[in-house]
Amino acid sequence: MAIDFNLEIEKLRRTFEQIVAVSDLPGLQAQITNLTAQSSAPDLWDDPERAQLVTSKLSHAQNKLDKLQEMEARIEDVATLVEMGEEEYLQDAASGKELLAEAEVDLRKTQKLLADLEVKTLLSGEYDERNAVVTIRSGAGGVEAADWAQMLQRMYLRWAERHGYPTKVLDTSYAEEAGIKSTTFEVSAPYAYGTLSVEAGTHRLVRISPFDNQSRRQTSFAAVEVIPLIETTDHIEIPETDLKIDVFRSSGPGGQSVNTTDSAVRMTHLPTGIVVSMQDEKSQIQNRAAALRVLQSRLLQLRREEENAKKKELAGDVKASWGDQMRSYVLHPYQMVKDLRTGYEVGQAEAVFDGDLDGFIDAGIRWRNSQANGEE
Repeated sequence: MAIDFNLEIEKLRRTFEQIVAVSDLPGLQAQITNLTAQSSAPDLWDDPERAQLVTSKLSHAQNKLDKLQEMEARIEDVATLVEMGEEEYLQDAASGKELLAEAEVDLRKTQKLLADLEVKTLLSGEYDERNAVVTIRSGAGGVEAADWAQMLQRMYLRWAERHGYPTKVLDTSYAEEAGIKSTTFEVSAPYAYGTLSVEAGTHRLVRISPFDNQSRRQTSFAAVEVIPLIETTDHIEIPETDLKIDVFRSSGPGGQSVNTTDSAVRMTHLPTGIVVSMQDEKSQIQNRAAALRVLQSRLLQLRREEENAKKKELAGDVKASWGDQMRSYVLHPYQMVKDLRTGYEVGQAEAVFDGDLDGFIDAGIRWRNSQANGEE
């Protein structure tokens, strides 16, 4: 069936108009003008932290504007190529077909890029632009669950690697036989939190157990938590009297010692019971600073959740959280990974475990946006 170029290009233009409307182009341009003026101030670097924040925001805003302008130009380039191909076809059918075939390739690429841009546009939450701190905890099930938690850690680190996003494992608690009890790592990229926040919830694995000598089918669970990384402007003050700080030696798999000094830090926030462990850095001072930053991030997230719960209570919303039991990974008797919120599924589980998560993440972002807008 021949492609209807005019229809497809009209769809691209309508979607792009919607993206521009959501992006608030005048507001974005005003933000860039304001940040450019701030970045040009002669005393900017007298406060390095503020300078870094200003330049980072300017870079993100300029990058967003550039992408919008590039997309607009790309859509018009496709339209021009189609027009040229149709005119050429009237003069020389073979040459015209060649141009239209080239236009179809460009059209498909533009459709994919526009879909990616549309998803990014939906990431407009207060903290969506932040880096993400991901924590994975094994659920009930002993070694099975611990192994599953480690598989999830690898999956997310591979996803970040595919995109060229730097990651840093901040803390890992290893299980005795295999796998991990918990792990915390940071993903550094624009919109890392907004992107990965749809992965929060309970992940379920069904497979033939590699640890069962009778090869029985087992179901394992692991919880994924995603929080935005704290920034100095967030002002989460924690009195020293609210903290209990323990120091210990870092350890590797199976209890193997990897550090001969008490450099690892376990920080407990007494009012909430939140515990953060950090053993990535070489010195106790560095680990303490890193632990405090993650603790502040978790308290920030807790504050947001309490505010949201109050809003839901006032609105009479009694629905369960969307993050509970959000995805199933089945390896036996067939292969399937299915998101229980969006309905998105694939049959290649191994590809997903190797970091092929974009389809699930995009579907999750669109689903979350539809829920926020009250759509079915």
